[in-house]
Amino acid sequence: MVITRRWAVFLTAVGVWTWVIWPRFAVAIYKDERSFDGGTPTAFLWVHAVLIAASLAIGTTVGVLGIRAWRAARAKV
Repeated sequence: MVITRRWAVFLTAVGVWTWVIWPRFAVAIYKDERSFDGGTPTAFLWVHAVLIAASLAIGTTVGVLGIRAWRAARAKV
């Protein structure tokens, strides 16, 4: 499969964007009053933690694919 440089940049940008946005969202969820009930994590926190972890994993994968595609495209020029 051949990915153009333009797509490689897009994929890398998506990976970076994911790492800019989701950690900030994690902090907001952690500080939310619904996250803990008497010091015990609630389902609200756990559901969002799983969502955040999955999104960061997918974003990392997409970013790595973008970097690899950029390097492959550069090597062909």
